[in-house]
Amino acid sequence: MEGVIFKALSGFYYVDCGGVQITCRARGKFRLEKVSPLVGDRVEVEVQPGGEGTVKAILPRKNQFHRPAVANIDCLVVVCSGATPVTDPFLIDRVVAMAERRKCESIICFNKWDLEQPQALYETYLNAGFPTLRLSAETGEGVKQLSRLIAGKTCAFTGNSGVGKSSILNALEPGFGLEVGQVSEKLGRGRHTTRHVELFRLKNGATVADTPGFSSFEEDGAGCPPEELAAAFREFRPYLGGCQFLDCAHVKEPGCGILEALAAGEIAKSRHESYVRLYQQAKEIPEWQRK
Repeated sequence: MEGVIFKALSGFYYVDCGGVQITCRARGKFRLEKVSPLVGDRVEVEVQPGGEGTVKAILPRKNQFHRPAVANIDCLVVVCSGATPVTDPFLIDRVVAMAERRKCESIICFNKWDLEQPQALYETYLNAGFPTLRLSAETGEGVKQLSRLIAGKTCAFTGNSGVGKSSILNALEPGFGLEVGQVSEKLGRGRHTTRHVELFRLKNGATVADTPGFSSFEEDGAGCPPEELAAAFREFRPYLGGCQFLDCAHVKEPGCGILEALAAGEIAKSRHESYVRLYQQAKEIPEWQRK
């Protein structure tokens, strides 16, 4: 029997097999092989006479994220805000680059549009080629459009604490029941209300994971060779191969196609600044530490 792990807690795996949830333990061979089943994994399950099951095998993964530990994500819904708490564009670019390297689509959602409209930042991601939405969990603006974009897909929601990830999920599915935290006026940050990764099925056929905030997502510099990072910025790709030097880092080199596109306004300054920052971080990681 095959199914998908919807929740993992204290050594138990809760596997959805066609709408029937089976509580499973993993076979000991996974521990010996140093492999752990992840939320989102498609698995083979052997059901015992008592109704509980055993995870026999993990089917091939489309992708996986290490922190948070989740697999087979079709799209990453990146929730941002121009209102309190304001999202740093670098945090958006870091997780989007990580998703691009894992062949995972990113949907950029600017929530709280009813309070603040970061139009320039909205246009940055729209022009870079990402599905980009103006959203308000409070008024409902953009909620139906987001629902259409994620229908039938497995999605992870992420964003800095307090931007309204759980509020959006509650707007997508009234009665969803996820706890909504308040934003601290003193710190400009929200209380973390998502404590673990769990998949939920929506009525539109989407399967969603409400993940912890940006700070919990792994630093991708540990897994990305510096020379491969530019390809994770999709608007850079048309200019790759057009540089004067084959080993161009696209930071300050003469004859760089990407820097020429930046000067011509074809690439946003904030996106290139994020690239340079990630590139420097990646260079500091010893090669033997890279995954």
